[in-house]
Amino acid sequence: MKSKQAPKDLTLIQLFDRFGTDDKARAHLESVLWKNGIICPHCKCNDQQRFSDIAANPTVKTRAGLRWCSNCKSKFTVTIGTIFEDSHIPLRKWLIAWYLLCSSKKGISSLQLQRLLELGSYRSALFMAHRIRHALKETGYAGKLSGTIEADETFVGGVTKADGKQYGGNKVPVMALVQRGGPVRSQVMPTVNGQNLKQAVRQNVERCSQLHTDAHMGYRGLEHEFEHKSVKHSAGEFSRHEGENVITTASVESFFSLLKRGVVGTFHHVSAQHLPLYLAEFEHRHNCRKMTDGERTDRGLQKAAGKRLMYRK
Repeated sequence: MKSKQAPKDLTLIQLFDRFGTDDKARAHLESVLWKNGIICPHCKCNDQQRFSDIAANPTVKTRAGLRWCSNCKSKFTVTIGTIFEDSHIPLRKWLIAWYLLCSSKKGISSLQLQRLLELGSYRSALFMAHRIRHALKETGYAGKLSGTIEADETFVGGVTKADGKQYGGNKVPVMALVQRGGPVRSQVMPTVNGQNLKQAVRQNVERCSQLHTDAHMGYRGLEHEFEHKSVKHSAGEFSRHEGENVITTASVESFFSLLKRGVVGTFHHVSAQHLPLYLAEFEHRHNCRKMTDGERTDRGLQKAAGKRLMYRK
């Protein structure tokens, strides 16, 4: 916990030097997850006087970083209750994987992680990446979006082509809301219709906010709750100036563009079951886009506590 924080301009070369051993990686993880002091994962005790260190002893299989809590009489490490618990992959490789995933604008494939980190199998690399995405996924938002909000929907995945504006029935609908200059929230939709679209807007956007959409009929009926403005893409209108205000959905379309480039160029195929995890990954990078790679990685590591993900789940 006395390990200094990662430099703001952390690069991949510096990462390998900084986390060359598991002890260094563990010290950094403790500095991130226990920045306000040690917390017992079993009883949630934070009285620093109740903790004592247990020296590592390979002879009796006592692992490094082990501590004892006199409040609940339990042993623990910083990885207990996190996605790192019971993993046979060295902790230094975990932190490098976090950095690679958080710094790759269009994502990084599991096969690439397997090659770079010398993991035993593709399955290990895939589950490792899914664990990280699971940790990045928000369990609940602090509040609603406000100000100028852009909303749009798209279809992700699928290879079957269809005529006209149809999508062939094998793609997954996704909706996203972007607070202009702020965060994005995305979700998989069971189907794109007026009821689902309006429900998503009402759940995530403050009333009386300015809502920018395209001319999709599903957004009609929100005029009494939001200042609803729309652009008509079918008529070639993608932005419109009303005084100093610009009516457009460019920000949310930019988010979708990166998402689809990642699916097509990096992952090649994403199942509907795991698509929410990939959305969480792209959300994290978008919401932390003004941070450096090192800061974005540490911000992601802060979400690792209390989010175990096991194969059977």
